[in-house]
Amino acid sequence: MKVLVIIPAYNESENIEKVVDDLIENYPQYDYVVINDCSTDNTEEILVKRGYNYISLPANLGIGGAVQSGYIYAWENGYDVAVQTDGDGQHDPAYIKDLIAPIEAGEADMTIGSRFIEKKGFQTSFMRRLGIGFIRVVIRLTCGTRATDTTSGFRATNKELTAYFAKEYAQDYPEPEAIVAASLNGFRVRDVAVRMREREGGVSSINALRSVYYMIKVSLALLILRLGTRKKKKKKTKEVS
Repeated sequence: MKVLVIIPAYNESENIEKVVDDLIENYPQYDYVVINDCSTDNTEEILVKRGYNYISLPANLGIGGAVQSGYIYAWENGYDVAVQTDGDGQHDPAYIKDLIAPIEAGEADMTIGSRFIEKKGFQTSFMRRLGIGFIRVVIRLTCGTRATDTTSGFRATNKELTAYFAKEYAQDYPEPEAIVAASLNGFRVRDVAVRMREREGGVSSINALRSVYYMIKVSLALLILRLGTRKKKKKKTKEVS
């Protein structure tokens, strides 16, 4: 299958070379595109100097807009699978084959890389885990989907869902909202066990206090999304003997 790896990047000058070089050297079977979200550091300078495949946005759109730009690129260029991965090096591309396997088998429309299935590798902070757990419950109540790593940005979509996200994608809290939107529109969402690595450079935008704020805001956004969306019949899962 034709696979595109979407790498949203905002001020990732400390990490982006390692992320892209790892893909190019060790996983040449996957195409990639870096979405430079109007970085204010020298991220774009690195992308140009190294000759990477990238798109620079004219204005900072945030993670939602950056990822949607990647989905538009994947859709317009006919990719069968779009894989989203962070530009900070936390997502190990060795697990891309595991992410896309259920999609290739026709068992899922979207897969989410979860660090909480095997509970190995970097597990993030206590406050972040608390927020993820709370959002997990809200997602279960709003759309019936059981997702263990609700804020994971390591995920894959099939061609049909990529086309949907290219047209409609959440901007404020895209990871959890995308799960609910996909589920309510009849797409099948499935977790896949992965191991994540700790960020090697740069600073995460979500600290302990922001984790609480994020948890409350995301929960409200998910409830509003649920109230404004009529749930469609889910697709049948392909039986595999």
